Amino acid sequence: MKIINNKFWYAVLALILFQVCSLKAQGDWELLSKVSFKKMMDENMGFEVDFPLFSKDLQSRENTLVELRGFIIPTDGYKNQQEFVFSQFPYKNCFFCGGAGPETVIEVHTLKPILYTSEKITLRGKLKLNRSDLNRLMFQLSNAEKIDP
Repeated sequence: MKIINNKFWYAVLALILFQVCSLKAQGDWELLSKVSFKKMMDENMGFEVDFPLFSKDLQSRENTLVELRGFIIPTDGYKNQQEFVFSQFPYKNCFFCGGAGPETVIEVHTLKPILYTSEKITLRGKLKLNRSDLNRLMFQLSNAEKIDP
């Protein structure tokens, strides 16, 4: 009975460690999920649009370095990219193509081009929150760089 009991606790410990490692592997995507939306009239467009309301936790991280693990969504061909959309999910499941929300994508600006890949990569850069420009994504990552695994 004691052996079974020990195996149970080892299994529980393994599950907890897996969950912690899995959350860390995602980077700061969980932080970006701390946003809600408020419908407001946009005078330029002439109709109501969803404006982001960033949580205090998210606002406190603005202009700080964040790390995100995800996928490049190319916006200008499939060459070296200095401006692109980065998604928590692969292309077929991203915000623009699947059922994911707008908090799962971020606009990326790099100093050096990043070669396109369909593989999951990690980026580090300075988080910017877009509160007003409806022609841009609500999250931006400036001075981003690819981090080798």
